[in-house]
Amino acid sequence: MNRKKTHVEMPAEEKALLVAGWLDAKQGEDIVIMDVTGLSSVTDITIVVSARGAKHAKALAENILDQAAENNVEFLTMEGHKTGEWVLVDLNDVLIHVFQTELREFYNIEGMWSEARRIEFAN
Repeated sequence: MNRKKTHVEMPAEEKALLVAGWLDAKQGEDIVIMDVTGLSSVTDITIVVSARGAKHAKALAENILDQAAENNVEFLTMEGHKTGEWVLVDLNDVLIHVFQTELREFYNIEGMWSEARRIEFAN
């Protein structure tokens, strides 16, 4: 059976920059994009963004899902949406961590991936 792919193929870095633009448009704060290729067995790119509160975190995550659907970008799963403290959105080769500021500092994802190449995002 020949199945048609429902999502567009694009390099992970291009997808990450697209997602960063979506986050920026909804006032996501302190967006950091890290290339974790070869450092992580789970993903190629990790994005970390701060939200002003639970409602904002949920809105940022929902916007990613809406934009992914609209742009035929592959979406795998989302976790943490109910509380909005730390929402993880999995777009396969791009993982997005949406944090409330205090939790972002506590979990220090950037520190965990300190050796990862940072991808510049011009907002």
